[in-house]
Amino acid sequence: MTSPSPAIPLQEVRIPAGTASLSGDLAVPPQARGIVLFAHGSGSGRHSARNRQVARRLQQEGFATLLFDLLTAQEEQVDLRTREHRFDIALLTRRMEDAAAWLHAQPTLRELPLGFFGASTGSAAALIAAAQLGRDVAAVVSRGGRPDLAGPAALAAVSAPTLLIVGGADDGVIALNEQALARMRCVRELAIVPGATHLFEEPGTLERVSDLAAGWFARHLVAAAHPA
Repeated sequence: MTSPSPAIPLQEVRIPAGTASLSGDLAVPPQARGIVLFAHGSGSGRHSARNRQVARRLQQEGFATLLFDLLTAQEEQVDLRTREHRFDIALLTRRMEDAAAWLHAQPTLRELPLGFFGASTGSAAALIAAAQLGRDVAAVVSRGGRPDLAGPAALAAVSAPTLLIVGGADDGVIALNEQALARMRCVRELAIVPGATHLFEEPGTLERVSDLAAGWFARHLVAAAHPA
């Protein structure tokens, strides 16, 4: 029996975002094959247990990961009372672009192909940022996302290969993802995880998400690093 891979140490980082500063956790395995930037869903943050589980799997597959808070602590407190920031897709998109710019400024990371992983409303921000950053983003994965919130123009402008993962029991969100998929022009797929609800809390469903995400990034981030 093989022993489990040792955990990749996390480095806490600060990401400038205009006048704000965002907290992030960076993990870089040896000989990283790419880096995946996570956009969490509404009411969540960089400590999201589900995103961390997916991130650990990606790290085991040789991908660096950056999980960061899309909102400052002060914005989070306001949002808990008013819910005004969690659906501010323009703000969340700018924060994704700020984090991508920070990664590009790091000498040891700038050459790694970049992927986005978005959950819930974070998926919309990831897709709009991918549309605006063009070839700087090599792949996108959405988990239980709301890609419809990105809007038709942004969806059509995404060039990065995109995988939309939806729970098989998440009926309303399946339809929204099907509609978004039809508006996209890039390489794209819709993967439905049988029996999973919106948060993928059922046994084995989040592991399936991790498998799908790891496979997608292995195919498309590695291809970006070694074009034919």
